[in-house]
Amino acid sequence: MNKTFAQKALERASGESDLEPGRIVDAFPDLYMSHTASWRCIRTLERMGVDELFDVDRIAMVMDHISPAQTAKTAADHQLCREFARRHGVKNFFDVNAGIAHIVLMENGLVKPGQLIIGTDSHSTIYGALGAFGTGVGFSEITAAWVTGKLWMKVPQSIKIDVDGILPPGTYPKDLMLRLIGDLGADGATYCSVEFGGSFTRSMSVSERMTFCNLAMEMGAKNAFVAPDEKTLDYLGEAGADPGSYEVLLPDPGAEYARTVTIDGSRLSPQVAAPHTVDNVVGIEEVSGTKVDQVFIGSCANAKYDDLMIAAEVLAGHRVASGVRLIVTPASAEVMAKAASTGVLATLIDSGAMITNPGCGACAGNGGAMADGEVTFSTANRNFQGRMGSYDSKIYLGSPATAAATAIRGSITHPAEVAAAVAR
Repeated sequence: MNKTFAQKALERASGESDLEPGRIVDAFPDLYMSHTASWRCIRTLERMGVDELFDVDRIAMVMDHISPAQTAKTAADHQLCREFARRHGVKNFFDVNAGIAHIVLMENGLVKPGQLIIGTDSHSTIYGALGAFGTGVGFSEITAAWVTGKLWMKVPQSIKIDVDGILPPGTYPKDLMLRLIGDLGADGATYCSVEFGGSFTRSMSVSERMTFCNLAMEMGAKNAFVAPDEKTLDYLGEAGADPGSYEVLLPDPGAEYARTVTIDGSRLSPQVAAPHTVDNVVGIEEVSGTKVDQVFIGSCANAKYDDLMIAAEVLAGHRVASGVRLIVTPASAEVMAKAASTGVLATLIDSGAMITNPGCGACAGNGGAMADGEVTFSTANRNFQGRMGSYDSKIYLGSPATAAATAIRGSITHPAEVAAAVAR
């Protein structure tokens, strides 16, 4: 049998062989991630009267969604998580200063090729950027995994997406993914394993692959995958991952796919997801000139170092338009430190940006709320109604470059227009 990545990953995690799509297996994840609301799992254990854990070294807890605490209730929740981690010896505990869970785990070498990783965040598909099978689950599933070490999983069908071509100036991987989401729809890959290939995919940095795999969830994907290569291995080495601690799993030539999609990026313009769904995608020319009140550069999709660097390159020598708020939230403390040491943060601040502490920030409703009638242009992965404040506000999604150009003009703007104005 020629097998897809998903078949091989779940065979490894379950110990079973020759798994066909649709089979349900008991899988043993290598890592269980839970974020700020880990307190839900802890309270469930208390109600069950259970205190013994299957493997504490597979637990990772990250206080990222509300950081620092904004209310006494959240502070108590954080306190409960800290005490639980200390009592049980959870070494992979990351407090409010660390940043977004997904980025923090990858930076610390906890995500490795071939692994099965579950997390209490739907964008756990991002782990496929390092060749892992990452998927989002509920808090009850995480609690069960803490105790039993396993969960039921259905082997997904697989979709192969080949991305080729060289992107035009001002266009980035975020634009490609928005176009794919627009073409396939929010349910176009429901409970499917999405395997990204093609010449452009292979040329991307690990950070760009993270953007691809992160946003695959917005097509309904169960998981996403980019085949590990030298770039992946270099990233893992810098993150401190032991080469002997993981196995690279690759799909077989001739593996069977439910669907194959090909996209040519060379003809693409910057793309924008208009309110109020991520698959409501249009070319920038259709919304160019739309006035904004706020620009948010952040989230696990686009707040990595290179995302901030791209935004800084567009903003350099410019000021944020009068009446526009530019909020920049680095993905992690490591990203923030690098951006500070290279001058990227200084460029952003000089332009008029407000830099907040690393974490989910406005993407998770933690700051950056809008009033009635206001508009935000965001680099996040969702633009649902009411996600950033008033239900009478609007969110447009796009790349960091488009966000920066939009902040300068005060309206949705093609990045190339700003570059052309500077050249003149």
